[in-house]
Amino acid sequence: MSVQRPNVPMPSFDFRGPSSVSMLLAVLVILAGVLLWWLTGWYGWIAVGIVVAILVGYGVKVANQWEKAVILRLGKFSRLAGPGLFFVLPVLESVANWIDHRTITTGFNAEQTLTKDTVPVDVDAVLFWTVVDAKKAALEVAQYRDAVFWAAQTALRDVIGRTNLAEMLSDRERIDRELKEAIDKRTSPWGVNVNAVEIRDVILPSALQDAMSREAQAERERRARIILGTAETEIATKFAEAAKSYENNPVALHLRAMNILYEGIKEKGAMVIVPSSVVETMGLGSVAGLTSLAAKAGVNINAANASTNATGSAGVNATGNPNAAKP
Repeated sequence: MSVQRPNVPMPSFDFRGPSSVSMLLAVLVILAGVLLWWLTGWYGWIAVGIVVAILVGYGVKVANQWEKAVILRLGKFSRLAGPGLFFVLPVLESVANWIDHRTITTGFNAEQTLTKDTVPVDVDAVLFWTVVDAKKAALEVAQYRDAVFWAAQTALRDVIGRTNLAEMLSDRERIDRELKEAIDKRTSPWGVNVNAVEIRDVILPSALQDAMSREAQAERERRARIILGTAETEIATKFAEAAKSYENNPVALHLRAMNILYEGIKEKGAMVIVPSSVVETMGLGSVAGLTSLAAKAGVNINAANASTNATGSAGVNATGNPNAAKP
C-alpha cells in the first residue's frame, strides 16, 4: 500500500540577475586588466580581470529603499542586508529572499459559507499587512505571501461560522476587528503585522434577498397601520372631549354650528341643503337667523323640512324672503 505524501512547498530563493551597478563594475575591472596587460605585456592580467569581474558581477547587490535581503552562508542564516549597495561572497553566500517592507494589499473571499443561522453567503474582504521581521518571514514559513492569504481566508470562514446573518449585515466594524485579531494571531510568528481588514461585500442568495425584501415591505406596512390606528384613536378621543364640552356649554355648541355652516356656504354660488330638524337640533333659531348668515355670505340657502314632507323644502334666498316649495 503506497502512502501519498502531501505537497510541501520548498523554500524560495530569489536569484536576481546582476544589477546595472555590478555590470558596470565588472566592465571596469576587465578594462583595468586589459590596461595592465598592455602596460606589462603579461597575459595573466586579462585572466585576473575576468575572474574579478565575475566575482563583482555576482557579488555586488543593490536593494531598494523598501527592501531587505536575507543572506544565507552555507545554508545558514548570516545577516540582513540593505537597503542600498552590499556584497555577498559568490558560492559561499546566497540571497534567500528579498523582503518587501511596504504595506501589501491582499484580497480574499469565502464562497458559500454557512453563517451561525445556516445561511450560505459569499463574502469578499481585503487585507492590509506589513512584514516587520524579514528574518522570520523568510525562515519561519515557506511562501509567506501565500501563507498570509490562506490564513486570512481560513479566519474569514471561522468568523462567518460564529456570526448570525443579521450581525454580519449590520455590524461590519465588529466583524472587521475580529478578523484582524484572528489573522494577526496566526501571522505574528511569521513576522507579519496586520494593519487592517475590511469586508467589501456580502452576497446573499437571490431567494433570500427576495424574502428579506418582502419582510421589509411587510414591516413598513405594519408600522404604517399602527401609526394610522394611533391617529384614529387620538382623533376619537379629541372628538369625545369636544362633545362633552359642548354638552355642558350650549352657547359654544351654537357658535360652533354657526361657524361650520358659515364655512360651508361662504363660497360663491354654493348651495347647502339643511333639514329643518337639524336646524332645530343645532339650536340655530329661526329662519331669519339663517337668512342673515346667508346675506353675509352672499349665497342662497335651502333648508329642507324632512320631518313634514320628504320632498318638500323651505327655501330662503339671500334677501331673507321664504319661498314655499311645491310638493
